[in-house]
Amino acid sequence: MSKSRGRGVSGRTHTQAQINNYANQYNPNNNAYKTNLNNHANQCNPNNGQYAGHGNDNE
Repeated sequence: MSKSRGRGVSGRTHTQAQINNYANQYNPNNNAYKTNLNNHANQCNPNNGQYAGHGNDNE
């Protein structure tokens, strides 16, 4: 048996739905992965309405 490398989620501590959601968010072929990257880029872009920087009133 191989040792865990500390990545992913455990089936002992998470439901199947949680495991599936995690897998989808880290799969480059899945829309959830692309949506997560796009959302992060929007939050880091000061020219975007979703910008999460200091002094933003869109909280």
